[in-house]
Amino acid sequence: VQLQASGGGLVQAGGSVRLSCVASVRTFGRYASGWFRQAPGKEREFVATINFNGRSTYYADSVKGRFTISRDNVKNTVYLQMNSLKPEDTAVYYCGAERLMQVAGPLRPDYWGQGTQVTVSS
Repeated sequence: VQLQASGGGLVQAGGSVRLSCVASVRTFGRYASGWFRQAPGKEREFVATINFNGRSTYYADSVKGRFTISRDNVKNTVYLQMNSLKPEDTAVYYCGAERLMQVAGPLRPDYWGQGTQVTVSS
């Protein structure tokens, strides 16, 4: 499974960005998926998980109420809508997929995308 993330860029604090992650397989709808991020000098951290059918989601406390994960299994795509962005959200964002349909917590990806940079200016 190959994952291609896109949609990052430079945005002012308080602004919004939507990330997309397209999977190379038609069976993407059988995988839980999610997003992680890695800021300079820090370890990669979990952001959000979505189950195979999009009916269940899970978020890190730092993004709850600001970020929304969703998916379109017809398009083999998972999205991360990021609102009310803060400078501390600056990071490279990675999408991932896990060979499970239901995940009740942070994803443990079996597959990773290449990352897309999001920079939030103050």
